[in-house]
Amino acid sequence: MSDGMGKIMMRSCMIFTVALAGCGKLEQVGRAPEFSGLEGTDQHYAMYASSMPEDLPPATVSDGSSLWTGGTQSLFGDRRAAQRGDILTVVIEIDDSASISNATDRSRSGAQSGGIPDLLGIPQRLNENLPEGASMGDAFDMDSSTTFNGQGSVSRKEMLTLRIAATVIEELPNGVLKIEGQQEVRVNFEMRELIVTGYVRPTDISRQNEITYDKIAGVRIAYGGRGQITDMQQPSYGQQVADIVMPF
Repeated sequence: MSDGMGKIMMRSCMIFTVALAGCGKLEQVGRAPEFSGLEGTDQHYAMYASSMPEDLPPATVSDGSSLWTGGTQSLFGDRRAAQRGDILTVVIEIDDSASISNATDRSRSGAQSGGIPDLLGIPQRLNENLPEGASMGDAFDMDSSTTFNGQGSVSRKEMLTLRIAATVIEELPNGVLKIEGQQEVRVNFEMRELIVTGYVRPTDISRQNEITYDKIAGVRIAYGGRGQITDMQQPSYGQQVADIVMPF
């Protein structure tokens, strides 16, 4: 296959890929972004499984006139999330700032010289064959000097305050709970998405059935959106492909 034919095929593949990616967007013209379905997700299965009779906790025997029951619906019961299918509130209050600066100043100098002024008359015999002015008494003389200066600084500030309800989707053998929460808010033609996943200890859940993000191990927080505004803030598909393929 010639180089010209290969280039034509590569360009055709690029055009086809860009066109195929754009077809999905054409279906959303004039329409608001669709909500993601909850059926079939881990949260759906966790809640569905927790409602099965074999997964429910055994009923606590109590007197008919007693206000006490062992379930979470009791007036005096523990309402904190503790098993698969339970719901808790995740409080996200990120107010981080970082400022890092450093400076490096390095210099080095060195000098070396050597010669053989007298060694059994050998240097004198060698001097007879050396060019005029050269002598084995001063065979070599070297000087070196290096200097390096470097400076760098990083300044960053992030602030995010959110609250989201999460579902316990798995209870690990050691008692740790795996949670997952998803929230979508649509305003006109823009969809805002918030996703939180991670692992929590039941003892870290407060009496208000809340937990802060800094007590969630392996926490993953995604806050973004999709819609017309997000599309305008992104370069076109052709530009993105060109940025990847073009070497310059």
